[in-house]
Amino acid sequence: MPATSTFRSSLIALLALTGITLASAAHADSGRIGFKIFKAGIIVGGSAGSGVLYFHGRQYPLSIGGLSYGFTFGASETRFHGSVSNIRRPSDVAGVYAAGNAGAAVVRGAQAIVLTNQNGAVLTLSGASVGAIVSADLNGLALSVK
Repeated sequence: MPATSTFRSSLIALLALTGITLASAAHADSGRIGFKIFKAGIIVGGSAGSGVLYFHGRQYPLSIGGLSYGFTFGASETRFHGSVSNIRRPSDVAGVYAAGNAGAAVVRGAQAIVLTNQNGAVLTLSGASVGAIVSADLNGLALSVK
């Protein structure tokens, strides 16, 4: 009997936890996002930019800044557009996103990336770069809602 009771209690706890997890994911929403970033550097790079989050029929201005470390040489401008998912309110997109990067752009180049922040927001982005840059680095990007 004690093993059956323990199993039953464990099963009830697991179902309750699963229900809470599914309920919180079910309340998450999505939106669209677009922004441009200017990046430049030699070994250590910096980036800055601005953009807009489109969420529930409203526009929210964004501010973007970041650092990169690794092999970076040159300068570029990249315009990203895509979707943001797993958010409940506009402030969920604010936070720090980290990524590894390897690429080159001479006049034009293309990029695609998926990023996640500490709030669980997921950015699925594609974009085009203009400039002359070669990089193989680690990037940290801080995004804030104005």
